[in-house]
Amino acid sequence: MSDMLTPDHARNMRILGHSDQGGRADGIQIMVSGGHAYVGHVFNNGFSVMDVRDPRRPRFVRHVPQPAGTWSQHLQTFGDILIVNNMRDMLRAENVAAGDYYRGSIGDRIDVAAQGYAAGMRIYDISDRANPREIAFLAIPGLGVHRVFWDGGDWAYVSALPPGFSDDIFMIVDFRNPERPEVVSRLWLPGMNTAAGERPTWDPKRRYALHHAIVKGDLACGAWRDGGVTLIDVSDRRRPRLIAHDNPCPPFAGGTHNTLPLPGRGLMFVVEEAVFDNCGDGIKRNWVYDISNPSNPVTIATTPLPADADYRTRGGQFGPHNVHENRAEGFQSEDLMFVSYQNAGVRVYDIRDPFRPEEVAACVPPAPARLMDYRPDRPRVVDTTDVYVDREGLVYTTDMNAGLTIMETVGL
Repeated sequence: MSDMLTPDHARNMRILGHSDQGGRADGIQIMVSGGHAYVGHVFNNGFSVMDVRDPRRPRFVRHVPQPAGTWSQHLQTFGDILIVNNMRDMLRAENVAAGDYYRGSIGDRIDVAAQGYAAGMRIYDISDRANPREIAFLAIPGLGVHRVFWDGGDWAYVSALPPGFSDDIFMIVDFRNPERPEVVSRLWLPGMNTAAGERPTWDPKRRYALHHAIVKGDLACGAWRDGGVTLIDVSDRRRPRLIAHDNPCPPFAGGTHNTLPLPGRGLMFVVEEAVFDNCGDGIKRNWVYDISNPSNPVTIATTPLPADADYRTRGGQFGPHNVHENRAEGFQSEDLMFVSYQNAGVRVYDIRDPFRPEEVAACVPPAPARLMDYRPDRPRVVDTTDVYVDREGLVYTTDMNAGLTIMETVGL
């Protein structure tokens, strides 16, 4: 199914095409490769393949299921390889409906040795873009892999929760042979290795857990949710070394989600994730850091909050979620940042003056026709979750309920 949408709000952007993804309209991470989009699901299990060679008529191709009880909401592509995360489906785990997934460390509250789900990362050959073919599975015991960063090359960078740790940690995977990947090193924040006798020193209501790290060259920038940001030297992949750790939470709201290094400018663009309705977890922000001295990262600005409507009272989650991560096969800019903003759609920021970021474009798709979210009493509002920009500048977004939307900027 493909149809056209009229946005609720648009500035310097317009919608080109839309699809309900074959009836599985929920999506988290999206990657685009060879005229096809790969969308990880959060409510419908597995991932879907979309033919987007005609952006005005995106076409559902197939759904690829994962083992029962398994989340596979995050994925990565480069060349002819697709990586899909496998972890326990946390929305079906106890206490998660009440939001406990985001309140405090989960390693001591969730049975990470439970059966009934797959834990690791699954690798596919996508030389035939429409027909992914599984070629390997790297098992990582525990809760499973939350997210992977791999942009080609010999190494993949993983967040996962193995037994003995309070929450997700950083792992490096030797990926020189995609059919035989191997974990070669691990790194965590002091206090997380509970099996070794370490004890958390932070407020137990805070969740210190690696969401994921983005790696450019030999620098990995890690987003640790309420634990802030880290800069990690990965020049020796078997011995990663912590360079710096900065955490503005508290007094700010926390939930660090993306940490995008901009190496040509000595900057880092940081996105926090809003996770509760009606700003129940505070106002989440996008930060600009100066990391020209990697041992001393300094915050120098935040982006302006969307001001075209009162999104705080619209229902659902108001705040950022993801940023386009300057993928090697996609659009790359150290001046324009594309951010998915949940009930406020997509926002584009010009950070040429890093001390005074400006919003220069935005697009808010309409509310979904129906909900994929099976949790009770969910509001029927837009929830733009991820954004990918291809080399031609086309903007691909996913939604928790509303399917795939393809946009373009105008006049930027």
